[in-house]
Amino acid sequence: MFSMIDPQTLVLASLVVFLGALTQSLIGFGLAVVASPLLYIVDPQLVPGPVIAMGFTISLLTLMRERGHLEFNGLQYALIGRVPGGFIGASLLLFAPQPILGLSIAAIVAVAVILSLYKFSLPVNKKTLFGAGVISGIFGNIAAIGGPPMAILLAGKDASQFRAALSAFFIFSSAIAMSILAITGLLEWKHLWLSLMLIPSVVVGYLVSGRLVGRVDKDKTKMATLILCSISALVLTVKSVIELLAQ
Repeated sequence: MFSMIDPQTLVLASLVVFLGALTQSLIGFGLAVVASPLLYIVDPQLVPGPVIAMGFTISLLTLMRERGHLEFNGLQYALIGRVPGGFIGASLLLFAPQPILGLSIAAIVAVAVILSLYKFSLPVNKKTLFGAGVISGIFGNIAAIGGPPMAILLAGKDASQFRAALSAFFIFSSAIAMSILAITGLLEWKHLWLSLMLIPSVVVGYLVSGRLVGRVDKDKTKMATLILCSISALVLTVKSVIELLAQ
């Protein structure tokens, strides 16, 4: 048996998930980048399993809204790459001490922020999609942050196509990630229970975004998200370093 999450932690986690879901519904990605470092600080058992489940849920809701703009051409190569990348990420997760895992999550968030600030123009083909899928799998199974590699590669699409393509990728890649975590023994019933407790926050974030999606400035929203992520990564780094020194 596992101990129930305490009410204060649940409220904090719900707020974080709401902000992440709202961000992803508006700009196409961001739930994991926003939520993973904060949730790891709140309660480490919330990362990566429950965050991946939250990502699956918000991606499914977003794709239902944007399904008319979906072009799935080539995304299968990214999903193929996600499999070996996912096993690499899960292997690292199995052997990393908690402070090292915290530092890894902070580093992944920092890399995601830096890459998001620069405009990379890469050709979208089988090789780049597969490569982005591998990196997405590694990042996704360590920290549930698999979005930035694909977001960078698909940045040339218009906003609706971008959200639809990323949502389709996240739906399948989240299922792959959860399967790999289950196979490697890193996904337990408690993680699924925690996911169910946080799903209402995802739904509320999605519903609020529906009222804002055509009214907010996407660039300002993205910049505010990156600032929040930078602060989260810094706090998580300090916390992990303190824990590492105390061992």
